[in-house]
Amino acid sequence: MIQLKQMKFKYFYQQFFSHISIILVAFLLLSLLFAHYIQNLVYQNKADELISYGKAILADMKGSPFSTNQIINQYSSVLVARNMSFSMFDQEGTIYAVGKHAPTINGLSESEWKEITNGKTLIVNADFKRFGQEGVTFVVLPFIDNGKFGGGIILTSPISGSSAMIRQINKILMYTILIALGVSFLQSWFLSRVHVKRIKRLREATSLVSAGNYNVKVHAANFDEIGELANDFNHMVNKLNAYMEEIESLENRRRQFMSDVSHELRTPLTTISGVIEGLKNNMIPDKDKERGINLVSQEAKRLIRLVNENLDYDKIRSNQIQLYREDIQVLEVLEIIQEQLNIQAEEKNNQILVEASPDVYVNADYDRLLQILINITKNSIQFTTDGTIWLRGRYEQNAAIIEVEDTGIGIEPSEVENIWHRFYKAEISRTSNPYGEFGLGLSIVKQLVLLHNGDINVFSEKGKGTKFVIKIPFPTNAKN
Repeated sequence: MIQLKQMKFKYFYQQFFSHISIILVAFLLLSLLFAHYIQNLVYQNKADELISYGKAILADMKGSPFSTNQIINQYSSVLVARNMSFSMFDQEGTIYAVGKHAPTINGLSESEWKEITNGKTLIVNADFKRFGQEGVTFVVLPFIDNGKFGGGIILTSPISGSSAMIRQINKILMYTILIALGVSFLQSWFLSRVHVKRIKRLREATSLVSAGNYNVKVHAANFDEIGELANDFNHMVNKLNAYMEEIESLENRRRQFMSDVSHELRTPLTTISGVIEGLKNNMIPDKDKERGINLVSQEAKRLIRLVNENLDYDKIRSNQIQLYREDIQVLEVLEIIQEQLNIQAEEKNNQILVEASPDVYVNADYDRLLQILINITKNSIQFTTDGTIWLRGRYEQNAAIIEVEDTGIGIEPSEVENIWHRFYKAEISRTSNPYGEFGLGLSIVKQLVLLHNGDINVFSEKGKGTKFVIKIPFPTNAKN
């Protein structure tokens, strides 16, 4: 099947011809209406002048003592000077008194004669041959005497002078139209170029965006739809730029996550593989076999913990965790954590202190609250040696405040926000810290606190310790 190539009609020409066509139609209509108005005005003035003379003649003939011939002669000179002529006719339509160049009544139609006999004045503007003459204006006035039709008078005047004036007016009007069309032609061309240029800038910017450039901007204004479109385009580009930056950030984090996961899994898997190969090939002495098996067990538990933490993190991020909130005594929870982690703290010569009033309660999920505080406290133990870790609880503005403070190595201010990232590793921890990582714990902590509609902040000073402050508000229907 042959496909015909679609012809293109540039938007510039569409705008230009639409402007010109609208202006042309408007000018033509206005000129026709104006010419018609002027023509009617001229004819009406001529007819009014003829009617006034006709009424004067009829009035004089009705009430004057002079004879009809005297009256006709009297008015003939006046009317001839005005380039007018008249005739009088009786009730039968017979002409009985005429002036110079007098018209006849033979050209009247039956309907026109009926109007005259009924006492109506007849006005005829004729540019064609009628009443024995051509190009004249006729006025026929009936003569009514005591309610009876007694004839009338016909007055005519050539319209050649009026036609010449109308032609002159039309000529001037035509010149005016041509000048106006020339001005409108230039104005339409200029305006069309302006609009097309603005649209062309948008098209070029759109092409750049489609090519992957999201930093393009176009000049925007609010005085018309094209300006609003430019504003929307800039807003769209800003959104796209933000999305692309977010996608790039997510891609970098994905690559970093894969690298971190690979690193985290490689160490325990290498250890497990090495120990199993040693046991399999009897390369490990009997006295070290039990220690090797314990090492495999620890590394396997480490892998399980890593997988579970990843699963927990994904569940929390996707809102698949359901909280069972209740009022929990803060002092009891802190003492449980102190008891569970006291042995780990003593291994690094740390001391865990609890400071909380028995009447301080927090509305939270018990298991998740323990998970939050254990992760933070373990983190404090991990980065503190020969120091103190405080666990505190108090009220503040309809919210429970729980603090975990240590005297550890602290965190650089520029790295405080990064500790919430998945598998984040601080530079200092890689060289001076035996653990060398923050892991997934703090990422999970952040998400769990947010699930409680709470907030968590970190205050740290390098070499002087770190303080985690958790704020969990009470629900509006909860009682303190």
